[in-house]
Amino acid sequence: MLGRTYDSQVCSMARALELVGERWSLLIVRDALFAGVTRFGDFQHNLGIATNVLTSRLDAFVALGIMERREVAGQPRQADYVLTDKGRDLGPAMVALTHWGDRWAAPDEPPIVYLHRGCGGTVHVETVCETHGVIPPAEVGVRPGPGMPAEYLVNRRPHRG
Repeated sequence: MLGRTYDSQVCSMARALELVGERWSLLIVRDALFAGVTRFGDFQHNLGIATNVLTSRLDAFVALGIMERREVAGQPRQADYVLTDKGRDLGPAMVALTHWGDRWAAPDEPPIVYLHRGCGGTVHVETVCETHGVIPPAEVGVRPGPGMPAEYLVNRRPHRG
């Protein structure tokens, strides 16, 4: 069973899960990214999350550079929590996770549809080969990348994705 950190995993997915893999994290980012929520009270109301948990997650997001805390002018005890570029870059992963949920976890039709704000067209995330274009996920494999430590490759079987 995996613990709270994935120190033994040399994998960007594991590292990402350390940052945003907690139960409430992606829901907070979802509300910020797609619903424009920025206020503590609005996150708390929309999600029904305990205030201590929300405080912890927002503080962590600020410390990690996923959000920034902006004081509201004229309201010294009020702040907005705004996604940074790092936080907004979670968008495609969230769309992909939602589409997976629509297929495998939604009881009926998709409860929401992602749209291009510019034209209203439906948005999808696909696996794309730089040579062949869109390919099925089952055709995606892996190989060690430039960030893979050499000592990790010794006595390891290649992962077949």
